[in-house]
Amino acid sequence: MATVILVRHGRTTANASGVLAGRAAGIKLDKAGRDQALRTAERLAVVPLVAVVSSPLERCRQTARAILDQQTGSPASPLEKGITECDYGEWQGRALKDLAKEELWSVVQAHPSAAAFPGGESLAAMQARSVAAIRRHDAAFEAQHGPGAVWVAVTHGDIIKSILADALGMHLDLFQRISVNPASASIVRYSAARPAVAAINTVAGDLSWLREQPTAGDAPVGGGAGPEADVSTDS
Repeated sequence: MATVILVRHGRTTANASGVLAGRAAGIKLDKAGRDQALRTAERLAVVPLVAVVSSPLERCRQTARAILDQQTGSPASPLEKGITECDYGEWQGRALKDLAKEELWSVVQAHPSAAAFPGGESLAAMQARSVAAIRRHDAAFEAQHGPGAVWVAVTHGDIIKSILADALGMHLDLFQRISVNPASASIVRYSAARPAVAAINTVAGDLSWLREQPTAGDAPVGGGAGPEADVSTDS
């Protein structure tokens, strides 16, 4: 099975000012976000990636470029509209502190499967198109490069949360329980039996174990020994 690393873009000027950027143009990484993207790129440099797929929005393209610049090979680098930010409609560009006073806010928090943004899309529609895009690319990269293929999808917080909820078998109404920080890496492997979530919201740590060929078959009862890169012995 192939491995997808879901990377959220680094912090933006909108994140820092508490504004819901949505799909607005001109939202770029701030200094902290550029540093975050570089640290994530350095973590991923030890993993030969077959592709870095990005949301078309600039903050994701900036983060994807940082990752590509640290790769020794030449990963494919397509843009994918299916993993672009949620269409927040009339909420786009507004301050989060003001949005928190709206009646819809409590629906987004407690029952996101019922939330539809005025003039925009529903969270259920957002999840459906983003999960479909990730699974389509994952199957294509595995078919092209084999089950050891590792690729990155650079996208947005709510997108990643919805993809992880699907992979974990969680109802969308529970997806607010998942945290996805700027420039974090979450790892999913899809198999014929089920998705396997290997990591969520990591911002540090060695990723060299991803170079190992994943073991196909049933999930190990008791958890198994883990990848060789994680095994240590006492001296």
